[in-house]
Amino acid sequence: MNLMKLRSVKLNDGLSMPPLGFGTSAPSKVPKTEVEEAVKRAIDVGYRHFDSAYMYLNEEEIGRAIQRKIADGTVKREDIFYTSKVWVTFLRPELVQTNLEMSLKKLGFSYVDLYLIHFPVPLKPGEELFPKDKDGKIIFDRVDLCATWEAMEKCKDSGLAKSIGVSNFNRRQLERILSKPRLKYKPVCNQVECHLYFNQSKLLEFCKSKDIILTAYGALGSDFGKEWVNQDAPVLLKDPVLNAVAARHGRTPAQVALRFQLQRGVVALAKSFNEKRIRENFQVFDFQLTPEDMETLSSLNKNIRYFSDTLFANHPDYPFNDED
Repeated sequence: MNLMKLRSVKLNDGLSMPPLGFGTSAPSKVPKTEVEEAVKRAIDVGYRHFDSAYMYLNEEEIGRAIQRKIADGTVKREDIFYTSKVWVTFLRPELVQTNLEMSLKKLGFSYVDLYLIHFPVPLKPGEELFPKDKDGKIIFDRVDLCATWEAMEKCKDSGLAKSIGVSNFNRRQLERILSKPRLKYKPVCNQVECHLYFNQSKLLEFCKSKDIILTAYGALGSDFGKEWVNQDAPVLLKDPVLNAVAARHGRTPAQVALRFQLQRGVVALAKSFNEKRIRENFQVFDFQLTPEDMETLSSLNKNIRYFSDTLFANHPDYPFNDED
């Protein structure tokens, strides 16, 4: 395998994305200024792919960090691949572009490189991220995801989003979009939880068959400080098999976990705000796992999710009830 080829992944719309991205979601207790500083450090290290979302509530800080690195000459806007996501309270077709424009205003950008449907479960439009009734129950909305996808296509046609895709979709939901009459653009990617304990092999095979990139969030396990993370799940980076493979290569467990994804054709998001780990996690392009390593690491799959989003579990479009 040519290691340099891993520096760019071709999308089905003819554009490209860096295969290693910098994740920016964080627990609410983490100061937004810490995210801003981490993004600046990541740019200095060499990251050019940044993943965020409207609901992360940090796009203003991320935009400011990127603008400052543009101003000091480190990068140009076209060097940066930025992903945002439409939140579930904006899935009505008439609100999709509105949500994107809100993100763009916070970022100070004229476009995003990739715009995703964040989660395939519509909630009632409103100011709250998780609107609830007087009894504290989530208020769902009735929205045809195919109509939402048409609104996403319009965002691409307008130039506000260079590419469009989805997140947290299962195979059945992807097929619904792909079989939509008058489909203009296929999703370029499906961003899902994917790591050694939940390797998404079936969904990855399906996405490859449709020329859709699978992007892995939670590729290093997860931050147990996040309120929505399964606190009973094992710590991925402490796995003894992973650590043994890492020791043989003289690498960190995180580097091996990320390299595993790259070699199987998955775009990986690495998230750490620690300066040392930001640098280490980027050093995954100068070594290669053997076929035996890949087989060993594949065998670690336990079908364990760190992220369950159980608030949405009683909705008919809840994506995690399907096997893939």
